Amino acid sequence: MNLILQGLTTDRNAIDRIAALAHAERIVPIHANAFRCEGVQRSDEIKARVDAECLAAQLDYTFIDGTRKLADFKLVAMDMDSTLITIECIDEIADMQGLKPQVAEITEAAMRGEIEFRESLARRVALLKGLDASALQRVYDERLKLSLGAEKMLTAIQAAGLKTLLVSGGFTFFTDRMKARLGLDFTHSNVLEIENGKLTGRVTGVVVDADEKKATVERVCEELGISTKQAIVMGDGANDLKMMGISGLSVAFRAKPVVRAQADVALNFVGLDGVLPLLS
Repeated sequence: MNLILQGLTTDRNAIDRIAALAHAERIVPIHANAFRCEGVQRSDEIKARVDAECLAAQLDYTFIDGTRKLADFKLVAMDMDSTLITIECIDEIADMQGLKPQVAEITEAAMRGEIEFRESLARRVALLKGLDASALQRVYDERLKLSLGAEKMLTAIQAAGLKTLLVSGGFTFFTDRMKARLGLDFTHSNVLEIENGKLTGRVTGVVVDADEKKATVERVCEELGISTKQAIVMGDGANDLKMMGISGLSVAFRAKPVVRAQADVALNFVGLDGVLPLLS
């Protein structure tokens, strides 16, 4: 068992102290701010102590089988909003309508698992009725930014031959553009209905909720001829848990507590490229 410690900055004294808590046999630098503590012990008590120390030092930690490598995986599946990108697109669209607080409140409740996703989506999209469709392009141009480390992570996994899937409870307007911009292999998301240049307040077709996200990962894996255990799945909200649950490695990125608690990996401080030292 290895313990990977990483941060945006690191204090070697803190690394040494945390490694000692886990009775590491040796510490191997991966890069300037990531370290592999090899031959560690893992128990609930040790994990709790490591968790507290890492939080204080603003470090991410992962206990992981030392034999696991990036080559073991064939697919990386990602949520979009607040995972691959920094924003919740629907909240920013709503801001164009002066309704961001109302919509954001529903979004947060849904991501925490307090409201069923289909209901939350219908309620939020209904509030957008009548908004000029040009607002979507404004959100893309003015507000959409990739999450920290996203491009570095994608470059590395694509170079290693892994396929990529962007599966989102958001909208095709944005996932289509992300696919073209980043060279992604597969995307699946909701379709906003537009009539006469304005949003109708409805989505059309299959709703991409938690069950559909899971089914999409299964479909893409079947198409690629691989097991879902050969997929790395990244997300931040409760509607990502089902697809994360069938993966070989689940990654909670800047995630809600309910998601962090169930994921194999939680990245709270480093970027999306923080997955790479885990499998080096």
